[in-house]
Amino acid sequence: MGIFKIEGGIRLKGEITPQGAKNEALQILCAVLLTPEKVTINNIPDIIDINKLITLLGNLGVKIQKIGSGSYTFQADEVNVGYLETEAFKKEGGALRGSIMIVGPLLARFGKGYIPKPGGDKIGRRRLDTHFEGFINLGAKFRYNREDHFYGVEATEGLTGAHMLLDEASVTGTANIVMAAVLAKGITTVYNAACEPYLQQLCKMLNSMGAKITGVGSNLLTIEGVEYLGGCEHRILPDMIEIGSWIGLAAMTRSEITIKNVSWDNLGVIPSTFRKIGITLERRGDDIYIPSHEEGYEIKTDIDGSILTVADAPWPGFTPDLLSIVLVVATQAKGDVLIHQKMFESRLFFVDKLIDMGAKIMLCDPHRAVVMGHDFQSQLKATTMSSPDIRAGISLLIAALSAKGTSTIQNIEQIDRGYERIDERLRAIGANIVRVE
Repeated sequence: MGIFKIEGGIRLKGEITPQGAKNEALQILCAVLLTPEKVTINNIPDIIDINKLITLLGNLGVKIQKIGSGSYTFQADEVNVGYLETEAFKKEGGALRGSIMIVGPLLARFGKGYIPKPGGDKIGRRRLDTHFEGFINLGAKFRYNREDHFYGVEATEGLTGAHMLLDEASVTGTANIVMAAVLAKGITTVYNAACEPYLQQLCKMLNSMGAKITGVGSNLLTIEGVEYLGGCEHRILPDMIEIGSWIGLAAMTRSEITIKNVSWDNLGVIPSTFRKIGITLERRGDDIYIPSHEEGYEIKTDIDGSILTVADAPWPGFTPDLLSIVLVVATQAKGDVLIHQKMFESRLFFVDKLIDMGAKIMLCDPHRAVVMGHDFQSQLKATTMSSPDIRAGISLLIAALSAKGTSTIQNIEQIDRGYERIDERLRAIGANIVRVE
């Protein structure tokens, strides 16, 4: 288990380029199972979760070739569906939550898909019901082995299009259902569908392969099933969660940073939400420029003067993955803010680490915390802490980079799951961070 040692209180300066989007890559990589033809994918992030999925695809029999930095070809013309029922797969699939999205493509193309209960972040209950109810609506039969926590769906006669209203706008659930429906007979309509940019990217990729999906970008998708999908080339968007992380890092360390090639048009309310907590950011072409905030930053109040609330919501609302970043950055703002994490019940359980560092935070319940900013009048103190999940991990890393003294972060594999070579990239803009294995 590795650790980071971080000397805080250093101003950073320079340019940083965001990696490819993790959450898009998980969907796109699973979609290669829908065709026997070659698929080329560019801008794949080199992170633990994505590399685990690539390994899993290889074990399923997908032919994989790395053709450049972040670029691979995949050809699923000899898939070994029998691997799904092996003990090796149960262990491998259970270690990665994103593996749930292989079920839809396998069900559509081969008539069956299995998955062990997926792992991932310990951020509370994350339902799989939306996925499997969607498959059942398409005509699949569901089975569950309670002893092994092993899920399965089968459709020996193929899938048939259906109308469905999702009980929640699940991103991975929508992606899974769409990937199953593209090869189903007839027309499928999915209402209350997720419409995140990454889901839009998946639909665009599938359409380039020969699928017929309309309503992309809305919460009502219509999928006319086709008999065959072909190969394609696809480029993954920059990771909006990493972009938000760098915005928070710049403000908290009062650093002058330019974030390159951010795909502004796909950032939604992220820039305006950071502006609400007082952060200045400028659009320069397709880059974000953040000045050094020498005078600090002040949280805005609502129009009636009441305390600002920053809450997560399905797209185009504010992504829950960035609430922990907003929370840590607010600890040095001028003013107060209520952070309301609606979608996961355990994602605020890292604030005790920030309180140990001197932050003024009142945890109201598992979903809400009030942050009373220091306005840089009192610097956070260095400490030793452990990363409980990806997003809390990056928030603690930002806190450590702003703190007085040398901090130690343990369990950094959680951070590596979502951020590519983060220590190297931070050192390139002046951070004093060392990885110790």
